[in-house]
Amino acid sequence: MEAKAVAKYVRMSPIKLKPITDLVRGKSLQEALTILKFTPGKGAELVENVVKSAAANAENNHDMDVDKLFVAEVYAHQGPTMKRWRAGSQGRASVILKRSSHIGVTLKER
Repeated sequence: MEAKAVAKYVRMSPIKLKPITDLVRGKSLQEALTILKFTPGKGAELVENVVKSAAANAENNHDMDVDKLFVAEVYAHQGPTMKRWRAGSQGRASVILKRSSHIGVTLKER
């Protein structure tokens, strides 16, 4: 039995999110939430919201015991990239890539 939650089109680069996802992979639910709460940065807050959502799905939709849950899988994949242009030197245009991510969390019971 597993519970999942996914946040799509999050406006943060997956390169910034992947170190945070590595911190909580394989940890118990309470330990993962504590780590994310005290990790600085916007990325930790985004991942924390997805973990809380997966925990709520486990408790309400799948009748799983919250005390036995652990983070079985967590990922931050590349989403669509918005391309914007900015004036460059000598009349050229420079591209600005605004990257987005899909954050997913899977919780399982021990």
